[in-house]
Amino acid sequence: MSKKSNSNKDSDLIDNLKVRLDKWLWAARFYKTRAIAREMVQGGKVHYNGQRTKASKIVEVGAVVKLAQGVDEKMVTIIKVLEKRQSAPIAQTLYQESDASIAKREENSIARKNNSFFAPHPDKKPDKKQRRELLKMKLS
Repeated sequence: MSKKSNSNKDSDLIDNLKVRLDKWLWAARFYKTRAIAREMVQGGKVHYNGQRTKASKIVEVGAVVKLAQGVDEKMVTIIKVLEKRQSAPIAQTLYQESDASIAKREENSIARKNNSFFAPHPDKKPDKKQRRELLKMKLS
């Protein structure tokens, strides 16, 4: 009987857990370190419910977070709040990415791949003489 009450207490603790935005982003494995997560929030790369925010913002279940990860932008809804960093499969249960966000990332990925096909690539690296000629053309 006491085990049931303990599990209820654990779920109450998870529901009442107060976690900072930068810590949640780190725990959800969006960024490798908390320092990087904090820099991204302070730099305006992370929006909480459509607005810029501070790294110390307490996250709530159901909030929408828009974040930049490299060249991709993700829009996720917070499903669960954890304070500690867990394995990747557990971290993926903390949020749900919107369908529009997934579609846009796939579209951008295809566009990047198509763009790289048309970029000129030399067959080999330029030798010393060719590098000098390239520098002359750039500088003049």
